[in-house]
Amino acid sequence: MVTPPGPCSRAPVGFFSTFSRGGNLQDVALNQYFKDLAPLKPLSRGDETELAEQIRRGSVRARDKLVLANLRFVVKVAREYENRGLSLADLISAGNLGLVTAVERFDGTRGFKFISYAVWWIRQAIRQSLSQDVRTIRIPVNRTALLAKINKTDQVYQQVDEHSPAPDTLAEALGVTREMVQETLELGRKVRSLDAPVSEGEDYGLLQFLPDQSQIPQDEKIAEDSARKVIRQVLDTIDLRESEVLRLYFGIDQDAPMTLEQIGKRYNLTRERIRQIKEKALTKLQHPTRRGKLHTILRDTEFSGSESVQEDR
Repeated sequence: MVTPPGPCSRAPVGFFSTFSRGGNLQDVALNQYFKDLAPLKPLSRGDETELAEQIRRGSVRARDKLVLANLRFVVKVAREYENRGLSLADLISAGNLGLVTAVERFDGTRGFKFISYAVWWIRQAIRQSLSQDVRTIRIPVNRTALLAKINKTDQVYQQVDEHSPAPDTLAEALGVTREMVQETLELGRKVRSLDAPVSEGEDYGLLQFLPDQSQIPQDEKIAEDSARKVIRQVLDTIDLRESEVLRLYFGIDQDAPMTLEQIGKRYNLTRERIRQIKEKALTKLQHPTRRGKLHTILRDTEFSGSESVQEDR
């Protein structure tokens, strides 16, 4: 049985190395990872609330326990994004980072199931990873170094002979085979050709015509746009400063969420003062009318089929 990680305990294979060393699950057999997750049991709503309070007080063990209880849900979400450019292992690794963010920000006193809250952070982390990775043409590290040497040697020859040397000449000068030089030059040409203008006088390349594999499915995008609209409407009913703090803290209409310290610096206020404003704003959202609208969003957008991962709590 895998136990929640404490100072001497063991998390599922490769999980916490994802965060401590910035690695991914490629180094771990996914089948073994799934086996390690199998014994983990879902938490009750009361357990979530209690753990959230312990996390607020700084308990690392409570944070890890809440994370571990929801790792199987991350796998379920990650499978939605397969075949878009990243391996399942990379998708899970990104989703786990989103899960940790959700755990650290979750407030169990607000009456929402943790999964309903966490799914947004998990999907956001996965999409961000997709947008950064899927359209990148990768050149092996050893070939990148060789390409740099080839370009430098080519420049030297051009200064002397006013023309580029033949592949055989480059191979002899660098101590590699002719085939290796040709393959490396071809890799370099592929990368450059994607960014090159499609025709004279144009300032855009073929890269801009490639399908964006990180594009959000249309039905999901419609649902999220609708949810954002409702959230904006609800936030517009409270004090402007309180609304702005919540938008920044939760990353609403922002590139990324901000910490209390970062928000405090923006407004020249202490972290504690920003926390008080945040708590006051969240309390106002408990008004029956506002709360009803937010609950509607969660019911409409909650991950379908999540019961197969975690029983209803």
